[in-house]
This record gives sequence, C-alpha cells and structure tokens, in this order.
Amino acid sequence: MTYKFRIMTQEQAENIAFNWHYDNEYSFYDMEADREDLKEFLNPGTRGNSMFAVTKDDELVAFFSVNKVADKTFDIGLGMRPDLTGRGMGLEFLKEAMNLVQSEYEPKKITLSVAAFNQRAIKLYRKFGFKDIGTFMQDTNGSTFEFLKMEYEN
Repeated sequence: MTYKFRIMTQEQAENIAFNWHYDNEYSFYDMEADREDLKEFLNPGTRGNSMFAVTKDDELVAFFSVNKVADKTFDIGLGMRPDLTGRGMGLEFLKEAMNLVQSEYEPKKITLSVAAFNQRAIKLYRKFGFKDIGTFMQDTNGSTFEFLKMEYEN
C-alpha cells in the first residue's frame, strides 16, 4: 500500500494537534508544546495548500508540509503518528514524500530542519541522502533549542 497525500482538513489538524502525543524527549514534537506553532497549525489560512494529511489504508498516519523558500528550493516538514514512530516505516514515508515534492515542484534543492537531539530522524535523513549544512538556535516550546539544517540536491 502506498501513502496518499491530501490537503489537510480542519478535522485532521485538530486530531493531530490534540491527540498526537509523543513519548519522552519526543514530546518536544507535541503540537500543544508551543502555543504559536499550535495556533499556526490550526489556522486553515496559514496551512493553505502546503500542509498535507497523509493516509495509508484510509488511516491518518502522518502529516507533511512543503514551502517554497527560494527559486527551485523547497523546505519540508513532516511528522508521523506517535504510535508508528521507531518502527522502520520512516524511509518508505520519506521516499513517497520526496517523490511528491520532486514531481509537483521540480526542485533543485530540498531543505529541512530537525531538532539536534533527534538522532533517529537525522539518521533517516542522512540515509536518504540529505547532507548537514549547519546548525542554528531557535526559540520554541518555552526555551531555545539547537536545530540541524539539512539539504538534498537533485
């Protein structure tokens, strides 16, 4: 079965925001952990056509965003349902997400940012072919955290 990417509905956004809770340090990714991020995620105007709900077998399993940041450069963001993380499903999901970006947007570069502590995700992105391009500090979730910026070139 393949993943299906569709523009996120308000119901799906609310489900993710209020029902997806991650364990331990990954609770950093709970939508409710940062009020500004939550407000943005729940706003249909902010989400626009760049936020996708991802289903597999008609079940909501992930979300995916893609935003143009420069000519032929697109930034992506993604998250998998908490009970599905760490089960070896990430590479297949990332492959299909990247196929979507490449076929719909024809990018030269695809970038993403990941919390520096999230070695599980970083390992996956490197395995796919993303390269580290730098780190930065960002205020979020009531504190300041280090993030790794990564890039994939076609």
